[in-house]
Amino acid sequence: MKSIDQNGAASTIRIVVADDHPVVRFGVKNILTSGAGFTVVGEAEDGDVAITETLDKEPDILLLDLQMPRLPGLEAMRAIMSRSPRVKIVLLTSLISTQQVIEALQIGARGIVLKDAVSGELSEALRAVISGDYWINGQRVVNLLKALHELMQKAAAVPERKTYGLTPRELEVVTCIVEGCSNKDIAKQFSISEETVKRHLSNVFDKTGVSTRLELALFAIAHKLVEMDL
Repeated sequence: MKSIDQNGAASTIRIVVADDHPVVRFGVKNILTSGAGFTVVGEAEDGDVAITETLDKEPDILLLDLQMPRLPGLEAMRAIMSRSPRVKIVLLTSLISTQQVIEALQIGARGIVLKDAVSGELSEALRAVISGDYWINGQRVVNLLKALHELMQKAAAVPERKTYGLTPRELEVVTCIVEGCSNKDIAKQFSISEETVKRHLSNVFDKTGVSTRLELALFAIAHKLVEMDL
């Protein structure tokens, strides 16, 4: 799929890939460069760099990880949409709630692709988005209002547990804290730096109102933020 430049000639779709995992960025680049019509013009390892790269490179599409360090994906998207509304943003994520899908679409996302479906869906999703449609739940969507209505009905029918604004990655970190993991253990498990773990914990403390790891573990168990094996 190719866009048309100002002279009427076909040009490749320019993409910035933003994900905190180098392996994910490498894999996505391989998928895109192996197919015709796509070129990766920039990369970002956190939310702040994603904003800078997008405003600087002005890509056609930004592939944005939902769980970014420094600035979460939805917050980065808000900043980008306010300053560069032309770019089409597709979220990459391992896990996303129905409410987060609704929020992302309301902010301006054009699609959501789960990471375990990247190899099979990514190219088709990007072609759908670049043609003016949306990509939701693994399929092309033409009528966004209808899709949002269906998502809202689903969210209302199945109330989701209260998460105090914690992202999926932050909830994973909370689970590790309850299990007694150190920052080093958590960093190794998720292939991130210990500094990133500290940032996640700082965000978690702010959102839950606790100040120590013990308080966090007790809070998580009391408010059912983690699944306990009894």
